[in-house]
Amino acid sequence: MGLLGELLLLPAAPLRGTAWVLRQVAAEAERQYYDPAVVHRELGALAARLEAGEIDEAEFDRREDELLARLEKGGRQL
Repeated sequence: MGLLGELLLLPAAPLRGTAWVLRQVAAEAERQYYDPAVVHRELGALAARLEAGEIDEAEFDRREDELLARLEKGGRQL
């Protein structure tokens, strides 16, 4: 894009910058959400809650399935 195009788009620069920041934040949040280390920690905490009697088997199974799906999907994204 030439100098004239850049000058014409200059008033939109704050909006473009904000959009870029939002894309970066979303990408980082997704990376952390699917991070295998985080998922494994959550699985361990879930097992501890089951052993402590804080949740029942049905809740454990439901949450475990969600976490394993995250783990599988995160592995495919790498």
